[in-house]
Amino acid sequence: MPSPVSPSRRGLLALAGAAPFAAIAASARPVAAAESVCALTPQVTQGPYWFDPKLDRADITEGKKGAPVTVALTVVDGACRPLKGARVDIWHCDAQGIYSGYEGQGDDHQAAAKGATFLRGAQTTDSAGKVAFRTIWPGWYEGRTPHIHIKVHLDQRTALTAQLFVPDALSEFLYENLPAYKRPRDRDMFNRQDGIALQGGEAMVASVKEGKDGYVLALVLGVDPAADWKDDAGMGPGGPGGPPPGGMGPPPGGMPPQGANSRPPGPPPGGFPNGGPPRHEAPTGEARLKAIVPGI
Repeated sequence: MPSPVSPSRRGLLALAGAAPFAAIAASARPVAAAESVCALTPQVTQGPYWFDPKLDRADITEGKKGAPVTVALTVVDGACRPLKGARVDIWHCDAQGIYSGYEGQGDDHQAAAKGATFLRGAQTTDSAGKVAFRTIWPGWYEGRTPHIHIKVHLDQRTALTAQLFVPDALSEFLYENLPAYKRPRDRDMFNRQDGIALQGGEAMVASVKEGKDGYVLALVLGVDPAADWKDDAGMGPGGPGGPPPGGMGPPPGGMPPQGANSRPPGPPPGGFPNGGPPRHEAPTGEARLKAIVPGI
């Protein structure tokens, strides 16, 4: 038997884009509430870049370039009953891995978006427990797989803090082919390596399909109506899956109040050595293919 050939970068992208994206979507997890088996979505850290700009809006793009996406979320309780009137917030980085409202970001830790509110917004669920946001496919930053942050608020309480994850093969194709995502270096983290993605499991992996005006990312969020979330684990780096490198200055208007057991965003005590956390080496060749494509 001939020995397997290590895939080239071009071969990897060919594999990611060989089948129609409809076929990729067909293999994605269904999103009906019944399929969720009425399970509650795990709680995870909110990360270092949360603030509430108090923007009630469906379109959060603010002109940011990238692959168009609709994020369709359904909020249910443990019995799969839709939760009407829940406030759902989402936020994520742009195509270059930059969050609005903060300084010291990017590959060189120099990018700033102080005073900006792009890719952040909130809506209230309808009688079916649904909200939908217009945005772009999230970019990436060092140490994290691509993701979208989510909070669900009930009666002024944060009942759920979660993250939405997307298929690595489709992310790879978009990052390599759309100008908005072009970077001088390759991303270094994938779903099967990211600590927070592993903590969230399948419950945080969105289904993907092609819509008329872009991709649709759909996810059912199982929420305990009595939950009162606190970021007890803090928001430090904590190894793979931690926050992005660089400075973490306050958002516009200063830091919002934190939970009683939370520490504010920022580097670990004493600061990061050498000005930032250690860089992760991006896998290449066969190792990259195995990190991206499940089951091989």
